[in-house]
Amino acid sequence: MIAIIGNGIAGVTAARYIRKRSQEEILIISAESKYFFSRTALMYVYMGHMKFEHLEPYEPHFWEKNRIQLKQARVSSINTDQKELELENGEKIAFDSLILATGSKPNKFGWKGQDLKRVGGLYSKQDLEYVEKCSDILETAVIVGGGLIGIELAEMFLSRNKEVHFLVREANFWGGVLPTEDSQFIMEHFKKHHGLHMHYEDELEEIISNENGEAKAVLTKSGKTIDCQFVGLTAGVSPNIGVTEGTSIETNRGIKVNRFLETNIKDVYAIGDCAEFNEPLPDRRPIEQVWYTGKFMGETVAKTITGERSAYNPGHWFNSAKFFDIEYQTYGNVLNKLSEGQSEFIFKDVDRNVLLHFVFETESRRFVGVNNFGIRLRHPLFNEWLLQGATIEEVLKNLRSANFDPEFYKKYETAVINQFNAEFNTSIELEKAKWWQTLIAK
Repeated sequence: MIAIIGNGIAGVTAARYIRKRSQEEILIISAESKYFFSRTALMYVYMGHMKFEHLEPYEPHFWEKNRIQLKQARVSSINTDQKELELENGEKIAFDSLILATGSKPNKFGWKGQDLKRVGGLYSKQDLEYVEKCSDILETAVIVGGGLIGIELAEMFLSRNKEVHFLVREANFWGGVLPTEDSQFIMEHFKKHHGLHMHYEDELEEIISNENGEAKAVLTKSGKTIDCQFVGLTAGVSPNIGVTEGTSIETNRGIKVNRFLETNIKDVYAIGDCAEFNEPLPDRRPIEQVWYTGKFMGETVAKTITGERSAYNPGHWFNSAKFFDIEYQTYGNVLNKLSEGQSEFIFKDVDRNVLLHFVFETESRRFVGVNNFGIRLRHPLFNEWLLQGATIEEVLKNLRSANFDPEFYKKYETAVINQFNAEFNTSIELEKAKWWQTLIAK
């Protein structure tokens, strides 16, 4: 039997692809929920746009039809010598192969008061339920940590007309990821949201308790005291590796794996947010905690576990997110600071919340990556351009082919090329859109 601990995108993808390739017995174990759900959409349940059951991509009968067993339980220990799992209720489960897809857990840094009531995050189904429970008398919330989950939590509270104070350690929002120009563009957008109070270059010192053991205020390192009825801790996540305690499975920050997602123990694999590569791919981090990398890891380990040993190769980096009204995508490598030998080109329309930030090699003109805000661009085309080593001029000439904004949306390609021509003394002309020809050719 193949046992999978964790029913997030990585674990479920592994199960689905194993079933396509094998008749082996499959069991998914998760303490969080019985059924797989879209974690990134939790905010929309709170905001009233969806019900929780709408987050489940598969109908309940899908699992039985595909002979994938589900068990809602917590694994208390793993015996790799005996190939056996023990659950908290004492039940023991034998396995032939084990996939660890245990995901992440929110960071806590030993803040005084971090375990009080009315303190939580937004990672699990239980987190969502707790935030809802704490919203009964909520008027003001403080969010700690300038990342994407914090933005989601802020948008949730603002949708119910709550005051939100956001503590960001850096001078620029998400400054460890975004270049300064991009970060400041987002920061200007934040100013348009009534009820949102951003506190840059400030950190949490202490969460102050009332007589009932509930958060009633926070004290910041700059000396501010902010009264509140909820504190959101969203200062990033770390690999959830507690299940490996007491085993011989090698860990560091995450569960150590090679390029084939194999741990140091035969027939034991790790995928998704909990995995840490011994040797990261070029220009990639040893721990990759985004939705699509978990999906790719699930597909890869399914091949290996069914007899086609395959190395993890996710292609060029991409990601997407949302900053309130502004959609964000990134393709390739746009670092927060330019590397030596690189140039950049930035197009911005502040009135319409649009920014395109291109990076390319100065001498060869090879396109390196793009951050785009407020415009939807096709991932397959950018991935193809990155694979082919296209120049920045080729990308801009064909930029219209990559745009998939809805009909009647304002188009920016001509303005982008005109500005590039003026800044870099070139004479690029825009090609007619031909994205459909590119896709048909494939």
